[in-house]
Amino acid sequence: MDPSVSSNAGLLADESHRVTSRDVKIATWVCFFAWTFAVYDFVLFGNLLPELAKDHGWSSAQSTGINTWVTVGTALVAFGVGPFVDRVGRRKGIILAVIGAAVASLLTAIAGWVVGLIGGVGIVILILVRALAGLGYAEQAINATYLNELFAEVYTDPAKARRRGFIYSMVQSGWPIGSVVAAVSIYVLFPIGGWALCFIVAVFPAIFMLWAARYLKESPQFVVRHRAEKLLAEGHTEEAKALAASAGVDLTDRSTPLASAFKGESLRSTVVIGLATLFNWLGVLAFAILGTSLLTAADGKHITFDNALAILIISNVTAFAGYLFHGWFGDRIGRRNAIVIGWIMSAISFSGMLLAPNGSFGLIIALYSAGLFFLIGPYAALLFFNGESFPVHTRATGGSIINAAGQVGAVLGGLLITAALAAGQSWTTTAFLFGCLPILASGLILLGARNVDPRKVRLD
Repeated sequence: MDPSVSSNAGLLADESHRVTSRDVKIATWVCFFAWTFAVYDFVLFGNLLPELAKDHGWSSAQSTGINTWVTVGTALVAFGVGPFVDRVGRRKGIILAVIGAAVASLLTAIAGWVVGLIGGVGIVILILVRALAGLGYAEQAINATYLNELFAEVYTDPAKARRRGFIYSMVQSGWPIGSVVAAVSIYVLFPIGGWALCFIVAVFPAIFMLWAARYLKESPQFVVRHRAEKLLAEGHTEEAKALAASAGVDLTDRSTPLASAFKGESLRSTVVIGLATLFNWLGVLAFAILGTSLLTAADGKHITFDNALAILIISNVTAFAGYLFHGWFGDRIGRRNAIVIGWIMSAISFSGMLLAPNGSFGLIIALYSAGLFFLIGPYAALLFFNGESFPVHTRATGGSIINAAGQVGAVLGGLLITAALAAGQSWTTTAFLFGCLPILASGLILLGARNVDPRKVRLD
């Protein structure tokens, strides 16, 4: 954003909403921890699914089927968050996501116990509870929208603008960190209180996050847009236009945020990035969410549940580096290009892992780590790229549609994986067909998105 525009936006949003470098640093840390704890809950269910299946006597096909229905609910919840955030604000959206993730964790422990008592009806309750975790999953889309706007407001110097993607990658790195924390907690807590205790512990960080959220300031872009729309509704047309113009906000589109996401230049971003994310999440489901199930059942690999958790810990540490790398890489060659290269390399790495000789434990770790480095790492660039691809009016909605598209991809992947396993296909063949190939396709599809110059300072 142009420095003069940025300054006007801050002034017109009044001093209580003017954002400083200190405010951005606080927001960055709050978003990082909120996302980390949301990921802890989100991946915990997938990691513990083999143990839940063992307790309740579910087959592999039943387990992936349950996870598919959970993903359907998650997609619906995540989709609904975007329009809410575009209407009421980014700060309230973050608070809602934090509370939602905490409640989902607690209720999962209860619902899992209920399944053992009443069977089928309990499974329905468990699915509904896990769907609520979509609020936590939506955290990343809200973070991207919020921080994109704050960074554009404060980091107006071209040199600092070139580092915005790398700074955001540190926030998005909460995914591998949350995944590692989840795996470690299983090691520590599972022998003590089983899978239920792992979910209960996830509730406590939310108390700290709600306290920290008090220090978040709403983004000036949202404040200006909201006030300009209010003036317009009250008949103060000239004042509304002057306020919007001074902050670089477009008031010509009076459609709802959802309708605007499918119009004009936003349509291209919604369709292309959304479709690429949908395909990519088939791979995320196979290799990240159901990683323990894949590794323990892969043909001839002879990997135990404990060894699978160890591999997940090591590979997620590598994925953390992947976030930082792709955040930095996107600042240099454009985020679209960095994502495309990463996903193509991921498809190659995972294919090599599946074809690795039986018993090559070290090789499996290396290739699985490389796969996650290039699969998960680009999301640091993707989420920030989403924010750059939409105007303020529909930024959260566009991000939530793309975010939800990932869950739609996970649903499709769940159906395909479940059907393949039920038909007698091996995990190795299934993961290649419905994991590696979709990841490759996602990288090629994203080439159709508009590339945004990382040196661009202005954000409308």
